[in-house]
Amino acid sequence: MTTKPDVLIYAPWYEPAMRRLDEICTTHHVYLAQDKEAFIKEHGPKCMGIGTMHHCPPSLMDACPNLQIILNFGVGYDGVDIPAATSRGVKVVNTPDVLNDCVADMAMALVLAGRRKVTQADRYIREGNWRKLGNFEYVHHVNHSKVGILGLGRIGLEIANRCAAFKMDISYHQRNERKDVPFKFCQNLEEMAAAIDILIAILPGGENTKGLINEKIIKLLGPEGLLVNVARGTVVDNEALARCLKDGSLGAAALDVFPNEPEVPSAFLNIQDNLILTPHMASATHLTRMQMGMTLYDNLKTFLSDGSVLTPVN
Repeated sequence: MTTKPDVLIYAPWYEPAMRRLDEICTTHHVYLAQDKEAFIKEHGPKCMGIGTMHHCPPSLMDACPNLQIILNFGVGYDGVDIPAATSRGVKVVNTPDVLNDCVADMAMALVLAGRRKVTQADRYIREGNWRKLGNFEYVHHVNHSKVGILGLGRIGLEIANRCAAFKMDISYHQRNERKDVPFKFCQNLEEMAAAIDILIAILPGGENTKGLINEKIIKLLGPEGLLVNVARGTVVDNEALARCLKDGSLGAAALDVFPNEPEVPSAFLNIQDNLILTPHMASATHLTRMQMGMTLYDNLKTFLSDGSVLTPVN
């Protein structure tokens, strides 16, 4: 009987998919342990793999001296130290493509909710204001509005295609222009922000994009503008965002991501009239999370078979 390899599960993901790993390896679940440090010290040395969600520092790799592969649940891997993994000869895999449509759907849900004030209108009815005060306020249209997409990668392109269905005027900003799309490329983010009604952020996190949407960009969107963030919480100066929402220099924002999840900046929690908050759920449907989990399963199974991986990061 062949002994199954050991994998350290640092952070959990969609349980039906995570359980499938037990078919091909023995899993050790750090997040369930009362003393996590002791658990890692006990089980880390025998583990050839680490399963995680966006987090794997060098210290965790060091605790697993026989580490060969890191399974990152999600397309973003800014919390995984890729140079450290590469220098150790450790392969890192993620879950691209399978979540593109789902995240794009959520981005559009936030656009619609932000422009049409769906959550505020719901609250207006529940508080009895329709009967007491009459009809709800007029809101901004979505169709034919001007949208700027910050990051036209796989998910950004799916967002753009959905915006096109709403007959929107679509621009995008990133480091390099794409020659395979009909959308307007803006080399300067400030110029794009000044020209649009809606800014959708869908770019990687990390030091290179930290605070990219700063106070100046936010104010250029203007008192009727909408900021939607389905990227990473770090790409926005959130303190500046809170100030601009409160003083009216930005019309509204809809955020699915935050810098130190599950913590949410306290300044956001008392802003209700022009801010929508969701708990990083853009890819959180049963189908998509199962597909993401099975992408990791297939990567590990392939790696155990012949040493190759299907969705390499490094």
